[in-house]
Amino acid sequence: MPEESQDTQRYLVVLNDEEQYSIWWADRDLPAGWRAEGAEGTRQECLDHIDRVWTDMRPLSLRKRMAATTG
Repeated sequence: MPEESQDTQRYLVVLNDEEQYSIWWADRDLPAGWRAEGAEGTRQECLDHIDRVWTDMRPLSLRKRMAATTG
């Protein structure tokens, strides 16, 4: 595996129905259940983007359930 500093592969930030984030190779078909979030770049750029936007790690279904019990 190449060192991260030499990684020229392009990646996408992807999101599933539970609003969980990951990265995926930009030149490959997305896996079932995942969609492109909109950000693309190097591996590190994508991971940095995820760090900025994924502020609540709880799955969407859990957040909705918790909101229903406190509302």
